[in-house]
Amino acid sequence: MNDQTSPKWLKISLNCPETVLEAISDLIGVVSGSGVEQTPVRNGKSAVTGFFRLDQGKSREQILDLLEKEITPLFQLYTLTPPEPVCSTIEDEDWSTSWKQFFKPFAIIPGLIIKPSWESYEGRPDEQVIEMDPGMAFGTGRHGSTKLALGFIHDCFQDNPPKNVLDVGTGTGILAMAAVLFGAEQVVAIDNDLEAVRVATENIANNKLQQKVNTSATELADISGSFDLICANIVHDVLVDMAPTIARLLSPGGRLVLAGILRGSQEENIIDIYREMNINLLKTANEDEWASLLLTAAL
Repeated sequence: MNDQTSPKWLKISLNCPETVLEAISDLIGVVSGSGVEQTPVRNGKSAVTGFFRLDQGKSREQILDLLEKEITPLFQLYTLTPPEPVCSTIEDEDWSTSWKQFFKPFAIIPGLIIKPSWESYEGRPDEQVIEMDPGMAFGTGRHGSTKLALGFIHDCFQDNPPKNVLDVGTGTGILAMAAVLFGAEQVVAIDNDLEAVRVATENIANNKLQQKVNTSATELADISGSFDLICANIVHDVLVDMAPTIARLLSPGGRLVLAGILRGSQEENIIDIYREMNINLLKTANEDEWASLLLTAAL
């Protein structure tokens, strides 16, 4: 795919102390919506590299500003100064396949196994298996934010299970597919990244779930109807901007799962903003620096 129509990518590397490696890798994965590479730790540091598409309406400067805004609070939690980013522009090339040797079947939450297509795995009777190839899209399930969101989605199907689900920013489609396996009758999965929509559509078809999941690049503002469950694993600022529209789409008594949020001030701000929309907190879950929220709309 190296023709003139192929997208270019902004490659951004940060030389990070070992204490923040996992958190920074997760955050860059969420912000970029694509793959993350990490070098072996040497002298207490490792280079974390993210890849940002340059054909999504954002310039190099806008991407750098967004990344700085998101990573600065995380480094401040550790009383550290963010490193200077090292940037380069690359063509759409085979960097996205280099991580395959490290992607093996694993249990993202108890009873739900994620496996790539090139690996064999026979699930036990009490296990559900999602076969998934991430491609350029974010969401193999290894990121803490994805794991936390899946845990809450699973919880929602244990009591008064939702029938229709909206997955905002579907990425690889992992949350949408899990919702169907947990018992959803219909899922609408949207993403503003056409590459993510393509990857999600392929993953959903490979798992033979296309009859219950509708994927598209439809804008959230253009979605109509109401949903028993809405999930969104995105960054804090986007979740803030989406609050009024999500409130419109969430049915009375419906549940909302939000992830991709740093614990602390971001977590508290999201809770306050959604409370103003009559969407109230039920539970929080944390893993390292990440927070996920389970909320419900007032009846």
